[in-house]
Amino acid sequence: MVKKYISWFMHKRKSVVVVYIILRLLVIFSMIMSLLRQDYESVFVCLLVLFLYMLPSMLEKHLNLELPSALEIVILFFIFAAEIMGELQGYFIHFKNWDTILHMTAGFLSAAFGFCLVDLLNRNERFSIQLSPLFLTLVAFCFSMTIGVIWEFIEFGCDRLLGWDMQKDTVLHSISSVYLDPTGRNQAIHIENIEKMALNGEILNIDGYLDIGLYDTMEDFFVNFIGALIFSIFGFFYRKRKGEGRIASHFIPRIREDH
Repeated sequence: MVKKYISWFMHKRKSVVVVYIILRLLVIFSMIMSLLRQDYESVFVCLLVLFLYMLPSMLEKHLNLELPSALEIVILFFIFAAEIMGELQGYFIHFKNWDTILHMTAGFLSAAFGFCLVDLLNRNERFSIQLSPLFLTLVAFCFSMTIGVIWEFIEFGCDRLLGWDMQKDTVLHSISSVYLDPTGRNQAIHIENIEKMALNGEILNIDGYLDIGLYDTMEDFFVNFIGALIFSIFGFFYRKRKGEGRIASHFIPRIREDH
């Protein structure tokens, strides 16, 4: 195990190694503080992050890939921002757009990996697949959107079965619903300027109607779409120019040349 990581560090750029060490130390510090508070759920999250930080080296080793430095640094920061800052430090609650930024980044990264997987097959002489740049980027885009859908399934499942709140609620000041139609004719009744909400006869301290997850899910889908679309555009010109795209090349894994 030690020899594997020494070998991994040796062929990495200094910027990646520095970011990797700093973030791991921060995670370990957070884990120690959680242990002192006897917050074992947070300890588990920290252990999960430490495991996730091993995934880049595992991908490179088992798939014979070389991850560009920019891609690897973004992945490391993404994991830290999602789990340590988002979950443990409550950034998902304190910063309204934190979740939005992460989902857009996830859409971008998923499209990059989807593009990489198909592009490697596209260039492999053992396979007869030869996709055009347009179709290749379309597959990468659909791959990213599929990952986004699966993640929303996971969020819904955890909320429904485990009683979590991964699908964050949204306070609305206007709604439309056919259930409010007194005639029963399936006509949407629109209500504006909602200021209070009651639950079991008790007025809640909320200045509107509490939507349970729907708006959060649809916003996640939308920003995932934007992230996937952005990379798909970069990926299209990258393949169109036969691997000379300046931006996409920093985010597309390559086959290692020393094997």
